[in-house]
Amino acid sequence: MPPPSKPRALDSMSDRNQEATNAQTPSRPWYMRIGPGIITACVVIGPGSILSSSKVGATNGFALSWVVVLAVGFMMVYMMLGARLGVAAGQSPATLLTDRVGRWLAALIGIGVFFISAAFQFGNNIGVHSAFKEYEPYITKIPLMQVDYVVLLFNALAILFVFGFKNLYRALERLMMVFVGMMLLSFAINLLFAKPDPVEFLAGFVPTLSSVFALDDRFSVLALVATTFVITAAYNQAYLVQQKGWGKEDLRDGLIDARVGSVIMGLITIMLMSTAGAALRGQDLANVSDVASGLRPAFGEWGHSLFCLGLFSAAYSSFIVNSMIGGFILADGLGLGSKPSDFGPKAFTTVVLLTGMVVALLVLKAKFNPVPAIVAAQAVTVIAAPLVAGALWWLTNRADIMGADRNSRTVNALAGIGFLLLLAMAAYTACVSIPANVKKLRESRTQSLAPTSHFVVRDLRHA
Repeated sequence: MPPPSKPRALDSMSDRNQEATNAQTPSRPWYMRIGPGIITACVVIGPGSILSSSKVGATNGFALSWVVVLAVGFMMVYMMLGARLGVAAGQSPATLLTDRVGRWLAALIGIGVFFISAAFQFGNNIGVHSAFKEYEPYITKIPLMQVDYVVLLFNALAILFVFGFKNLYRALERLMMVFVGMMLLSFAINLLFAKPDPVEFLAGFVPTLSSVFALDDRFSVLALVATTFVITAAYNQAYLVQQKGWGKEDLRDGLIDARVGSVIMGLITIMLMSTAGAALRGQDLANVSDVASGLRPAFGEWGHSLFCLGLFSAAYSSFIVNSMIGGFILADGLGLGSKPSDFGPKAFTTVVLLTGMVVALLVLKAKFNPVPAIVAAQAVTVIAAPLVAGALWWLTNRADIMGADRNSRTVNALAGIGFLLLLAMAAYTACVSIPANVKKLRESRTQSLAPTSHFVVRDLRHA
């Protein structure tokens, strides 16, 4: 007589318990379980976010730390959508869109993201330039060397980086981890030098009526949210997890990595805002050079040098990753590949780098007015940002793509609120930011005034 068979319910329970045990058992060391989120944090923390967070801190003190928490929360939601899509789908976002909607939508998203990346790449160039500008007397001692030409050197290095590694993703991940470490260290030490009041610091995380309705500079607050909740970077998370080689079995790692990356960008933003709130209160910060110069009297030369190190890390990490976002998403949208080994993404990445370099050199050397490019990029952002968010949200809700990993009701509720926030920012950009920049452009032409790089970096934060 055959032995009695085990009840099916017990078999199912045993399988689930075994799966849970396997899920709880780490198969890799911790540093192999993160990476894409770190890269995303690097592109979010750039010269624009440094300026906007410092300006908000100098104007409002610690009162708006809760705004950073909210913006980071929505960024985390969309980063997790990107990570979930990347590990569950097995195909690139543009391929998924092409198969279900058509090549036109994938191409439209790619062109929009590429144009935004290219148009604002000059800001990262000027951020690198600003970090070295503080040491111009020493740099000019080098034969044939001028600070303005630093951007040539670092663009050449970036292009060599893109084409020089067989495993581009691994090299990028390691480099960005170094940059994140440098930013955390330098900005944390600056915050310790600033010695913020602990009670006032903690109170800033609690929204109050005065902080909601009595903002001294709503323009800068909007810029702070816009430079923290960067939807194109969240969309790129899907590409990064695939480039790392993660699959469905790595979903848990992908979600943890997205949380870690968003927390890091929140920490850095709050450190910058709090440093400005304690050491630069009441100062008018028109550009990142003003932030660096303002810290010298408060912290001395050593603290100033640490800030410049953090500024360079933020600018050059954004410098590289921003260009790759534009290049890879466009190439994928046009059907020219999405892998680091493909030529198309690297070629378009180089175009973004060269565009940013040329515009930056024209601004620095020929006093070129980049406001028309800024206005055009803002106009594209008004359309592209909600489109990218909507596409990501829609893809992660499709059962034929995600299977059991499709969005829950809670995730959809949070993603919906984030989508409404993006629509509100797009409307504000269309109705307020773009007209303001057009007015500045007309005034500059009427008065025949040549803008400076200070003007450029100031306007970059409004994008």
